[in-house]
Parts: sequence; structure tokens; C-alpha cells
Amino acid sequence: MRLTLTSLLALAASPALAAGDKPFFSLANTDFVVLIAFVIFVGVLLYFKVPGLVGGMLDKRAESIKSELNEAKALREEAQSLLASYERKQKEVQEQSARIVAAAKEEATNAANAAKDDIAKSITRRLAAAEEQIANAEASAVKEVRDQAIAVAIGAAKDVIAKQMDATSAGAMIDDSIATVADKLH
Repeated sequence: MRLTLTSLLALAASPALAAGDKPFFSLANTDFVVLIAFVIFVGVLLYFKVPGLVGGMLDKRAESIKSELNEAKALREEAQSLLASYERKQKEVQEQSARIVAAAKEEATNAANAAKDDIAKSITRRLAAAEEQIANAEASAVKEVRDQAIAVAIGAAKDVIAKQMDATSAGAMIDDSIATVADKLH
């Protein structure tokens, strides 16, 4: 029945009938016809529960937006915690790298000092060895000179004694030498 009433009102609200300066509550007045059409439209919307459907759709949309916002908020908090975690890790890595660099510098300094000490000891040993070789060479040269001098002196004494020696003086020297050896042995 409502549909027939709506159809009747729609036919009655045709533009040809609504023209002119007529009273407001007349079908000839366009404002009244528009008002009736609007009320019928609103009635049809209410009959088919369109506001509830629209409200439900809006509520669903609001819920989905709310859940997306909550999810975005959770993701943001997770991202902030990850960022803080990575910043802490970065700080730890920087501190660790600083400690490694400091340890490497200290190790390098210690190695350089040890190398300097080793070089100084090596130089001292080489100087001592060189001085010992020089002393040995000097002693060897002195011994050779002495041996040579002794050999030359013995040769010269031999020549002198040989020139001055005759048979009687040679016999007297032998007798004298035997007596000296006999005194020293007893």
C-alpha cells in the first residue's frame, strides 16, 4: 500500500501541476511537492533501515580506522623500541671499537718500546762483540809481535853467541848450566 501511495504522490508532484503562486499546502505549489517528495524519500530510507546500514558501515569503517590506528601505533612503538635497541647496539659497538683502538694503540706502543729495547740490546751485544774481536785481534797482534820479537832476539842472541863462542867458553857454559840445573833440581 505504501508503494501505491508513493507512486500516486510522485505522479501528483509533476512539474506541470506544481507551477504558479498557489497556496503552500496545495499540490500545485512546488515547495510543497518537494517537501512531500523529501518526506517520502526519508520515509523510504527509514523503511529500508538505510540510516542503520549507513551507521553500521560508518561504525565498521570507524572500527577499521581505529584498528589501523592501533596497529600503526603498535608498529610505531615497535619501531621506536627497535630504533632504541639499534642505537644502544651502535653505542656499544662504538665503545667496543674505541676500546679495540685504544688496546691496539697500547699494544703498538708496547711493541715499539719492546722493539727499541731489543734494538738497543742488539746494538750493545754487537758493540761488545766488536770490542771483544778488537781486543782479541789486538792481543793476537801483540802476541805475534812478541813471538816475532822473541824469535828475532833468539836469532840475534844465537848469532852473537855463535860468533863469540869458542870451544873452551862453550864447555864452561855447559858445565855452568849443568851445575845450575843440578842445584835447582835438588
